[in-house]
Amino acid sequence: MAQSLPMLPSLRGQVHPDEWTARLELAACYRVFAMLGWTEMIYNHITVRLPASVSGSEKQFLINPFGLHYSEVTASNLVKINAQGRVLDGSKFPVNPAGFTVHAAIHEGLDGAHCVMHTHTTAGVAVACLQGGLQQTNFYTAQLHDMVAYHDFEGITIHADEAPRLLKSIGNKPAVILRNHGLLAWGQNLSHTFAILWTLQRACEIQMATFSMGLAIPVSEAIAAKCTQDALQFNPNHGAGRDVLDALVRQVNRIDESYAT
Repeated sequence: MAQSLPMLPSLRGQVHPDEWTARLELAACYRVFAMLGWTEMIYNHITVRLPASVSGSEKQFLINPFGLHYSEVTASNLVKINAQGRVLDGSKFPVNPAGFTVHAAIHEGLDGAHCVMHTHTTAGVAVACLQGGLQQTNFYTAQLHDMVAYHDFEGITIHADEAPRLLKSIGNKPAVILRNHGLLAWGQNLSHTFAILWTLQRACEIQMATFSMGLAIPVSEAIAAKCTQDALQFNPNHGAGRDVLDALVRQVNRIDESYAT
């Protein structure tokens, strides 16, 4: 018989207000992923770096408690860790070391990587396994011109010595295809990163559907570059994904607001 989740006291009022805000936003995002079907049992992660108002000079992060489905994540059961994955808040939940290895490398190695998201969606893994990877053939790939990096598969990501090679593969590109593995995005905040990952995910979905029917019509380099320049969803002056994510959180709220506990 399945064990019930332990009842945790709310951390609201017990942590810095900026930490509670970050916990609420991240827990809501986990529920958005669950609603969209971007889940892999109890695996994969979304991590955010806490602001200096919370952590001072130390880099601290929030990650999902290992063993819970995304639909079970709440603001209070998120785990606060440091860059080495050590639990800082006394949480009884474990942290998946394989999961945080990649996230830690990116948070530590890339300026502006305050949020990192990783998925194993069917479309994302399928394109990651495809020779040629993501191809410039649809509306969404055209908005990611020169934004997509690739990293070759080296096995399960538990070895810290992969970090330099991963960072070299990524460069400054925020949309990442981990070959034979899945998708990853990083950005300056949670909503910005979500906008990048959502666009990459849609690009993979459309490519998978298109390639199942026949040859695709290519999009020229010039048109793709223009589309990426004209796209607004990554632009901070136009919300950088905040409006989109807020709309999805409102949908989650109509279903289940327990993430806010």
